[in-house]
Amino acid sequence: MSYCGLSMNSDATTASTEFSPQVRRVKLEKQSEIRIHVTQISPLKLRILHGQVEIFGSELPRNVWLTFPPLQQFAVFTWYGATLEIDGVTETDNTSVETPMVSYLSVHNSLQVQRHRVTSSTRDYVSSQGPRVIIVGDTDSGKSTLAKMLLSWAAKDGCKPTFVDLNIGQSSITIPGTIAATSVEMPVDPVEGLPLHKALVHYFGHTTATNNLKLYKYLVEELARELEAEFAIKAESRRSGMVIDTMGWTSGLGYQLLLHAIRTFNASLIIVLGQETELVYDLNKAFKFKKNVQILNLERSSGVFSRYSDFRKMLRNNSIQRYFSGATNNLTAYTKTAKFTDMQVYRIGALIEKSRSTEPLRITPVLIDKDLVNTVLAISYAKQPHHIISSIVAGFVYITDVDLGEERITYLCPSAADLPSKIFIMGTLTWHKT
Repeated sequence: MSYCGLSMNSDATTASTEFSPQVRRVKLEKQSEIRIHVTQISPLKLRILHGQVEIFGSELPRNVWLTFPPLQQFAVFTWYGATLEIDGVTETDNTSVETPMVSYLSVHNSLQVQRHRVTSSTRDYVSSQGPRVIIVGDTDSGKSTLAKMLLSWAAKDGCKPTFVDLNIGQSSITIPGTIAATSVEMPVDPVEGLPLHKALVHYFGHTTATNNLKLYKYLVEELARELEAEFAIKAESRRSGMVIDTMGWTSGLGYQLLLHAIRTFNASLIIVLGQETELVYDLNKAFKFKKNVQILNLERSSGVFSRYSDFRKMLRNNSIQRYFSGATNNLTAYTKTAKFTDMQVYRIGALIEKSRSTEPLRITPVLIDKDLVNTVLAISYAKQPHHIISSIVAGFVYITDVDLGEERITYLCPSAADLPSKIFIMGTLTWHKT
C-alpha cells in the first residue's frame, strides 16, 4: 500500500520531559500487568523506570516517554517485575496478576519449533511451509491482541511472519472495511501499530460481511492467492507462516465464513479464545479427518475490554482519523481538488431493477453528486474497471465537498503526491471528521 502517510512515533521523548501534576508511579509484580484505557479527550504518556515490560509482545525502552493516543486500549505486562510512570488521566486502569501470558508464550514456543523444523527441511514446497495460525472467538475475546503478541515474539526471534486481517469491523492494519495482509519484520509498534507501506489491501467497503457475502469471500480468496504467489518466491516468509485475525462472528453465516477462511488459507492451527464449547465441538467435527489441522482452546484474558456498539463506531471513526493524521496527529493531511472527469467512481454489487435481485460482484459506475460528501473512497490499482475486484488498493481519500456547478471534487488525502489512479471504489464507509 503505497499511497499513505508514513511515520514513526515522533512524540517519544527522553526522560528529561517535565512532569505534570498527573504523573504517578506504578510498581508491577512479576508476571502481572496494568490494563489501560486512554480517555477520548487527551493522550497519555508512559515510561519505564526499572525492569522490562512489553505491550502486544513488544518490549518498551527504558526512560523514554511514549505517547498513546485517545481511546487506545492496551496492557503493560512484565515477566520479572517493573516500575513505570504514567502522565495523564485514564478512562480506566487496573493491575492484575491473573493473565494467560504463560499459555500464550507456550503457543509461540511451539510455533518456533515448527518454524525451525521447516527451516532445516529440504523437502517439497508443502513441507517447507511454516505454521498458519488462525485465531477465532467471540467479539472482544482478545483475538487481535493475541495476534500482535505472536507476531511480535516471532519477529523478535528473527522470523518474518505474515499478518492477515479479515476483521472488517475493526481492522488492525489500515482503515475498517478492508481485507489485508502485511509482513511483520519487527515487533509491533505499541503506538503506531502494524506496518502499512508494504501491505496488500483489498477494499470491501463495508464494516459487516452481510452487506455482500459473496464479495467478502471472493476478496478472502484473492488475498490468499496473492500470498501464495509471494510465498512461492519468498522462502523466508513461507517458512515464517501466517497469523490470521478474524471477525467476532462465530455462529450461523459467521461460522461458515470462518470455515471458508480456515480452508482458503490452509490453516494448520486454529486457536479458539474463551469458553466457546459449542464452537470447539463444531470445529473438531468439521476437521476430524484433517490430521494437519490442530485445534487449541485457550482462555481469554480477564482484562479484555468490552466495547459497546457506539464505542465501536467511535473506534472506526478514530481509525480513519489515524490513517490521515497519524496515531498522535503527527502527519499532515492534504486538501486537493479534482475535476469530475479525473475521477471514475465505482461500486461493487448492483441492484437489478426489474427483478429487485442483486449481482454481488457487478461493477457499477457511481454518479458524482453530493451523496459522495463524507464518504471514504479507495484508490484502486486496477487499469480497467473490470479489474477492480482482483486489484489491491493504493490508499484512500475522503470526500469533503462536491461542487456541481464547477464540476470539481474536494478531497483529503495522506500524501502530497499525485493520485496513482483515476479509478476509485465506493462502499458504505463514511467518516465524520472531528
